[in-house]
Amino acid sequence: MKIDKILILDFGSQYTQLIARRVRELRVYSVIEPCTISLERIKEINPKGIILSGGPHSVYEKNAPCFNKEIFELGIAVLGICYGMQIMVKTLGGKVAESKQREYGRAQMYIDDHDGIFFSLPASIVSWMSHTDKVTVLPKGFAQSAHTLNTKYASICDPKRKLFAVQFHPEVVHTEHGLQILSNFLFRVADCFANWQLGDFIQEQIREIRKKVGNSNVICGLSGGVDSTTAAVLISKAIGKKLKCIFVNNGVLRKGEAVQVLKICRDKLKLNVVYADATNSFLGKLKAVTDPEVKRKIIGHEFINVFDQEASKIKDVKFLVQGTLYPDVIESISFFGGPTATIKSHHNVGGLPKDMKLSLIEPFRQLFKDEVREIANLMDMPQEIVGRHPFPGPGLAIRIIGEVTRERLRILRDADLIREKIIRKRGLYDAIWQSFCVLLPLKTVGVMGDKRTYENVVAVRAVKSVDGMTADWSDIPHDVLGEISNAIINKVRGINRVVYDISSKPPATIEWE
Repeated sequence: MKIDKILILDFGSQYTQLIARRVRELRVYSVIEPCTISLERIKEINPKGIILSGGPHSVYEKNAPCFNKEIFELGIAVLGICYGMQIMVKTLGGKVAESKQREYGRAQMYIDDHDGIFFSLPASIVSWMSHTDKVTVLPKGFAQSAHTLNTKYASICDPKRKLFAVQFHPEVVHTEHGLQILSNFLFRVADCFANWQLGDFIQEQIREIRKKVGNSNVICGLSGGVDSTTAAVLISKAIGKKLKCIFVNNGVLRKGEAVQVLKICRDKLKLNVVYADATNSFLGKLKAVTDPEVKRKIIGHEFINVFDQEASKIKDVKFLVQGTLYPDVIESISFFGGPTATIKSHHNVGGLPKDMKLSLIEPFRQLFKDEVREIANLMDMPQEIVGRHPFPGPGLAIRIIGEVTRERLRILRDADLIREKIIRKRGLYDAIWQSFCVLLPLKTVGVMGDKRTYENVVAVRAVKSVDGMTADWSDIPHDVLGEISNAIINKVRGINRVVYDISSKPPATIEWE
């Protein structure tokens, strides 16, 4: 069955990936490409609709991101969001100027035209604005469809050409009925069918993997997390015993994690797992390193070195499986050469040496975390894997701010285990997207047993999220935070202060490094 697609053109917005996620929530497949995409590539993708993302630029700036205006001649439905609206207006002959009154955050919006993207919505809704420029003159054929007290053209449309644009962000949760607005664009304007089914994706991947692998053996980079473990189970379904999983202990795992991962993967999932303890090698290379990006690259390179060593012991190995996700790709690079800013590199996509001997298989490279969890459920994987909190590939190395030493690892491991046990005991584990401890590179004065102490500070981080692209800090009950703090300070030698991180993403990231 042909799958309908929505193409999202990236103009540099921090929300570009969130737009893609929202479209998939509505069971329509979405892909992100740079705004400089060629017409030939668009025709190859053959989308039912195109969404122009927001971005940090002004359309009248020199070298502002732009795109091929012939897109509007393809007869494809287009939705412009924020900067996407402004570049649509400018390209089609309208005018955009700096606004005397900027508009950020929630704004009451009044709908003037309930056809098209505002079908079935109330007369007014709360919208999420983030702009300093405004449309002053509409292109020919366009009409106003919504306004706020500050923005005359909060939304515009040219229904005959299936062109719609909004100044606000329907993709963020702060906009009321935002998902309905996107749904109206997909199904009423672009005539999409909701036919993106992960069950079909599983079968398609199995067919493609069998075709690609042939009679070769495949090695899977197993970490015990939901991404790599689900990838391993999927590959195993495709090629059976030709899959050889290697679990590398990189020396920066959590307390008792190596034993736990081996037990689950070998005993419950029946995967063929080789255990490689490379603790000394990893920690040796991390000695005196404090820069987080350098840590990531070191761990990525050493990870592959260990894999090469293990692969040499197995005949006919040509492929390496990794559980790389769409957010990993987006956050690590300027996506497909587009203008989105690099946030951080991920070891899966940013640390692989060019001379690596194995070809990559990344079945989830175009998926979000919750989609992988849905695939795991569809394959009847144990909940202790499906519901496991995300854990970064570089492990505790990026939760220790500064140099990674055995003593600092001991402190963080002990503190983090206490945090997890209390979170689980209080029944909060499944309600939290991700929680962990961070060891800070500073010491503070304390008093223990009537004696002055000068010891380490640990930060506790817990967030709620759907896919990790955006996140809010979890409002853990104060008595639970108090129990975590008291237990860590009393039981972990070397810590005398615990703080709680109440930053959301954006502007912060979930991990500290």
